[in-house]
Amino acid sequence: MQRLQKRYREEIVPTMMKEFGYKNVMQVPRLRKVVVNIGMGEAIDNPKSIEHAVNDLRVITGQQPVVTKARKSIANFKLRAGRAIGIKVTLRGDRMWAFVDRLINMALPRTRDFRGVPDKMDGRGNYTLGIREQLLFPEIDYDKIDKIRGMEVSFNTTAENDEEARRFFELLGFPFRQA
Repeated sequence: MQRLQKRYREEIVPTMMKEFGYKNVMQVPRLRKVVVNIGMGEAIDNPKSIEHAVNDLRVITGQQPVVTKARKSIANFKLRAGRAIGIKVTLRGDRMWAFVDRLINMALPRTRDFRGVPDKMDGRGNYTLGIREQLLFPEIDYDKIDKIRGMEVSFNTTAENDEEARRFFELLGFPFRQA
């Protein structure tokens, strides 16, 4: 069992049950999945960039990414349907907990001038975080990257509303900005 998952079961669940008055353990919000996504607009001009991004994401998450393809052709963007334009990884279980632990405790604090992450939820208890560069993760070797890429990390929870989700993420250790 991962360190963060153990903390969730032993500390966060009892705290949330007391604060929100849940009668059952299954009512307490939990992480369903984490999706890490990299949009690759430059893949239209440079098809090799997809391979580099796949390798970076594989090293960061420990799982093979899926290449996403364009659904429609858009002439203004020189885009054809079926062309590779991004990559994504869906993490569940132990890999998800390990990734979230590394993100909170190792990657985010390495951000220059870090003041915390925004606390905007989507209204349904889910949270999406944009990361500007893959170099925040200690697994990435600075000399082996071809280009600095950003990524989007989406956290899908079972929380009913934003208030529950915000408290859940605070207890997990997310460093939200102080207003």
